[in-house]
Amino acid sequence: MTPLGVALDRVRQALPASPLARLSTVFQLSPFELDVLLLAAGVELDASVAAVVAALHEKPDPHPTFSLALGALPGAHWSAITPSSPLRHWQLLDADFSRGLTTTPLRIDERVLHYLTGVGAPDSRLAGIVEPVAAAEPLAASHRVLAERIAGLWSRRGEPPLTIQLSGDVAWAKLGIACAACALLDARLALMYAETIPAEPRAMVALARLWEREARLTGSALFLDLGELDLSDTARNTVVLRFVEMIHSPVVLVCRERRRLPRRPLVSLDVPRPTSEEQAHAWRTALADHAGALDGTVDRLVAQFQLGPPAITAAAAEAMQCAATPSGLSGALWSACRMQARPRLDDLAQRIEPAATWDDLVLSEGARATLRDVAAQVRQRSTVYERWGFGRVGGRGLGISALFAGASGTGKTTAAEVLAHELALDLYRIDLSAVVSKYIGETEKNLRRVFDVAEEAGAVLLFDEADALFGKRSEVKDSHDRYANIEVSYLLQRMECYRGLAILTTNMKSALDNAFLRRIRFVVQFPFPDPAQRADIWQRVFPRATPVHALRPERLAQLDVAGGNIRNIAVNAAFLAADDGEPVSMHHVLEAARSEYAKIEKPLTAAETAGWLP
Repeated sequence: MTPLGVALDRVRQALPASPLARLSTVFQLSPFELDVLLLAAGVELDASVAAVVAALHEKPDPHPTFSLALGALPGAHWSAITPSSPLRHWQLLDADFSRGLTTTPLRIDERVLHYLTGVGAPDSRLAGIVEPVAAAEPLAASHRVLAERIAGLWSRRGEPPLTIQLSGDVAWAKLGIACAACALLDARLALMYAETIPAEPRAMVALARLWEREARLTGSALFLDLGELDLSDTARNTVVLRFVEMIHSPVVLVCRERRRLPRRPLVSLDVPRPTSEEQAHAWRTALADHAGALDGTVDRLVAQFQLGPPAITAAAAEAMQCAATPSGLSGALWSACRMQARPRLDDLAQRIEPAATWDDLVLSEGARATLRDVAAQVRQRSTVYERWGFGRVGGRGLGISALFAGASGTGKTTAAEVLAHELALDLYRIDLSAVVSKYIGETEKNLRRVFDVAEEAGAVLLFDEADALFGKRSEVKDSHDRYANIEVSYLLQRMECYRGLAILTTNMKSALDNAFLRRIRFVVQFPFPDPAQRADIWQRVFPRATPVHALRPERLAQLDVAGGNIRNIAVNAAFLAADDGEPVSMHHVLEAARSEYAKIEKPLTAAETAGWLP
């Protein structure tokens, strides 16, 4: 045996057999190509191999060349040097062949060398682009069925493997489904976001080939998350789909709307939300040690919140840690569920702490009764829709929506706070003027993000200035009119399907589209307060801790302003009194009223302040 043959045998014996055999199989290396790769690895791992190569070269450089390999190794063939050969196509060798095909020093790629030695270090060039995914989290039964189906599809023989497309609104469940499918096949899963894919063709091909090599080395599937990529972004969608078609290893394509792959087999699966029964099972599993103390609590949680098993497990653990006594666990669970979606909702809307109660609300008995009906329907939604079967008739028209109509300052936001406080739910205010975008499709995207996150938390959504979007729809004369009408229809559709309470406010009910009004379940009028109601507001506006002196609500009610202005006047009067070191008196209120009237550009008449001061 030649000295080079002896050196190669030494390298083979030093390396673990399994990685070497897998490398040869997955990249379909010929015996000659495998010997070239071993020779390049040997000079890095064994000084004696480097000395043999340097001696054959008669040069100090210990790295082999194709010229040396073709002359010294058995079974040599010229095709091993071509760009389509496995050694070059998969970049198993790191060499600059522009300097010469046969004379360029051959170095083994660092990632391949680590793999041959049994070290599982990932390719540093994929850092920040591809992330390994941890072990699978608990899945709902319907989601386990999807994972099993994916594993079955991938286990069939075929080249390339089927690309799986997971679509739908339940973004949080898709990663768990893909991870579970890989676990069934004893495979790994890696996560990539679509925005990291380069648009430049050469860079795209290089990234696809680099990932494909990593997938073959580690037996991994790719979880490609399209995020908020819109179908209307044709250029970016083309880049992403071309990248997917370049990859011949398992891919899970994650999106909201389905895509088509013209040149690649594709199976699309919709991911549903966990059913009420699946959520209840997850709660009972997580709370198994406290089942006796939670009679009816699980049903209330399932009726209000739409959480998956991971979120339920986290909420249960948090509640059991926070609850001081077993009897307090029910309230702790409710609070933990509210907290689950808060971080994401806080990025999309303004959270209002619902401190107002029924005592803070000055309204007619008819309006108060309507508000109590709204609260009752939210509380009893599970009974009517689930147990009594109304929800099985269809998903449309099951949302509980209310329109609060009245002038500014008449108590619309306060009423929303009262409902949220009564129901122990978070209240989020969405400014429609900020949500509506001039760019086609952006309004629907903004609304969709709000509803999707709020669906899990069961939050009360307050849409301010509804007339900004729900004005009377006009005849379609151009594309802008058409898309404006689409925006209205989209919000109506989401409100009809929303499991929580959606409240819209308007100062101009007459400006709203009649078709829209017909699809709102409750309409509550907030009229301008009359003198008796204004006196009632003045009675309640100062907290009990505020020192007051000789305030006369019947005189203060002469001010012809709404409740919001009354509150502003009261607060400003309190600051004036505090600065004077006195209780709040009529003269403080008078000075604050002058300031408020100047702000709203309204004259303060003598009749309104008659009898205020001696």
